[in-house]
Amino acid sequence: MNRLHIAVAGGTGWIGRMVVTAAGNAGHDTVVLARSTGVDLVSGQGVAEALRGADVVIDVANLNSNSAAKVTSFFETTTRNLLAAEAEAGVGHHVVLSIVAVDRVDVGYYVAKRRQEEIALAGPIPVSILRATQFFEFAVQMTGHAVGPFVPAPRLISRPVAAREVAAELVRIAAGPPLGENIEQIAGPEELRIDKLVRDAIRTRGLRRIAVPIRFPGKAGREQANGGLLPRGEVLVGRTRYAEWLSSADGRAS
Repeated sequence: MNRLHIAVAGGTGWIGRMVVTAAGNAGHDTVVLARSTGVDLVSGQGVAEALRGADVVIDVANLNSNSAAKVTSFFETTTRNLLAAEAEAGVGHHVVLSIVAVDRVDVGYYVAKRRQEEIALAGPIPVSILRATQFFEFAVQMTGHAVGPFVPAPRLISRPVAAREVAAELVRIAAGPPLGENIEQIAGPEELRIDKLVRDAIRTRGLRRIAVPIRFPGKAGREQANGGLLPRGEVLVGRTRYAEWLSSADGRAS
């Protein structure tokens, strides 16, 4: 196996840290692109310098916002800045983490990620895209973000997956030839409702909270509630089941 120098955009986030760990476990060197390391993906400051000597970029940078316009602007700007800096630095492979069903569901964040995919595929650097289903961590995070005893839990069907398995797959893809239009998908081994995941997380942790199932409005809400987020076609299947993950070190730490 060739030892690569991998730059991880958003490498200080929780999925980014997992990617850095997975890359190290696979024998690769890493550099983290984040404001804390002197790199601003939005302004472009420090990006080209940080990419000197990099073979591949794995982009897991994210913006937490309820504004579809802000999220779209973030992905458009950061992706363009990364691709331009990669071209200058001679990077040969750009890997993007995206979402299963991003090409079918017209809600704000999904539309923003779709735009990110489009820009990456049209850019000057050979690209690979991995679409993942919702992470197990998503359900646990909702229990912590709730205000008061009630936890709004989306009533949607998915095949949630362990984030650590997604991180390992991103690194595997980064070490291989660019996939281009052949977008890969990864999903968990079980078809589950997200509101049930939230209830299980509350029960496992002994929290004094109640999961309240909610359905998103409109056509997109109906699609999500009826399996619109499930992968179609060929899909990589994670090994970890949700009950196992809840009792694992990752589940307890989330």
